[in-house]
Amino acid sequence: MTTVNQERSVPTATPALPPGPRPWPVLGNLLPFQRDPLGYLQYLQRIYGDMATVHIGRMPMVFLFRPEYVRYILVEQPRKFRNRDVALGDDTTAREGLLTIDGEKHRQQRRAVQPAFHKKRVDSYATDIVAYTQELLQRWQVGDTVNITHDMQALTLRIVCKCLFDIDFATQLDTLGATFNDMLGTQNGILDTLFNVRIDNPLTSYGRRKNAMRKMNMLIYTLLAQRRAEIGGEHHDVLSMLLETEDGEQPNQTLSDKQIHDHILTFIAAGHETTAIALSWTFYLLARHPEVRAKLQSELHTVLSGRTPTLEDIPKLTYTDWVLSESMRLYPPAWLQARYATEDFELGGTSFTAGTRLVVSQWVLHHSPDYWEQPEVFRPERWDPANGDPAPPGAYFPFGGGPRICIGMPFAQLEARLVLAMIMQRFDPQVPADYEPRILPVITLRPRRPLLARLLPAPTADAASNWEPHMLAPAPLAVQENRGCRPALLNLLGGLRL
Repeated sequence: MTTVNQERSVPTATPALPPGPRPWPVLGNLLPFQRDPLGYLQYLQRIYGDMATVHIGRMPMVFLFRPEYVRYILVEQPRKFRNRDVALGDDTTAREGLLTIDGEKHRQQRRAVQPAFHKKRVDSYATDIVAYTQELLQRWQVGDTVNITHDMQALTLRIVCKCLFDIDFATQLDTLGATFNDMLGTQNGILDTLFNVRIDNPLTSYGRRKNAMRKMNMLIYTLLAQRRAEIGGEHHDVLSMLLETEDGEQPNQTLSDKQIHDHILTFIAAGHETTAIALSWTFYLLARHPEVRAKLQSELHTVLSGRTPTLEDIPKLTYTDWVLSESMRLYPPAWLQARYATEDFELGGTSFTAGTRLVVSQWVLHHSPDYWEQPEVFRPERWDPANGDPAPPGAYFPFGGGPRICIGMPFAQLEARLVLAMIMQRFDPQVPADYEPRILPVITLRPRRPLLARLLPAPTADAASNWEPHMLAPAPLAVQENRGCRPALLNLLGGLRL
């Protein structure tokens, strides 16, 4: 009698995910995350250390809290991770923009529009940035109370449309701004979040986003049709580049209207939203810290002597640059980035399988006492190169990192410096002592309440230089608005990083 030995396959055990708070049935950890997203993430770091698993509904997501992990995912091994599988939300998102496409498709299409963000081209945008900011300053008068949040959104929206697409929406800025507010500032409701139920009705969050998308579709497709109909047009902008770009998948196949639409929408949304938010938070911090404001204005007097800044002045405005860097540390416009693992990997001694969803948070790393001295203090001097690196690589990443670092970073930095310098050399925006903006963490880290400021004249050169350095009090970080934030995990993600 012959005995046949049959090998029995032993299933390989799936590596356990890092520990985290116990999830509730169906809800997971959604309720505490919704109640206080920023505080909850910082709580996770304090309790669980370098990494923690959180369940959004039934979906596990691993949050990583070390700079080395940020660099591993974004910079060192980016091809092991995809953006698309975590960036796709509902049908109100731009599925074919640089935010969501991956692989060779992303690399080829990014290369095609990269010339629009080369230094020489970015420098040429300074003329429009200065001109549009001067128009704003002509409308502002000493003694006025202005809505900084609204005016920065309108200004940056107008600038990005002109510089990247050669169109001026001067008469449509309020309508466009309101449309983007509905798209970017409206969170998922309970039906969307837990049951994936989407009701296209003005009373629902999905309905408001859907209506805003319809308006943007009409505008963008009209613009696209007009540009295609032009014969011998002399445009040298991003739209012209997109019209000639191959899609990266089919040989000799140019982008479809849908793909170009999604790129336009992504560039406009990301190109104005993050800069407007960064400037709004910067004006808030300057209003709360008169010593920093005085030092900034002293530099502006010294370098500019009352004239309009030029490109040649930008390298000399070092303190201005430190102020913006410190503002984006305390209030990073993009506060989360997520990736989807395409293969197994190991990180920090823990094994992960393909399909794991991972999240890194600018908010947590930018505020961590493990990597920053007095992290809650608004101290621009920490960025002085004479003091050495303020934190290890990966602890500060407001523009993301690696091959998906924000393609518009040089443009955004130039725009923010010019706008801040021009406003602060003319005005001294004062915010009421009892004003509390409240943080609204949606796709971006928005002020919940508009920043209203009374315009006083900027101090004279002598007054601006009359300041004494001392230990600054902690910045009065805005209280967070407790509202649902699942879209920030599922609709964003990539932190508006292109």
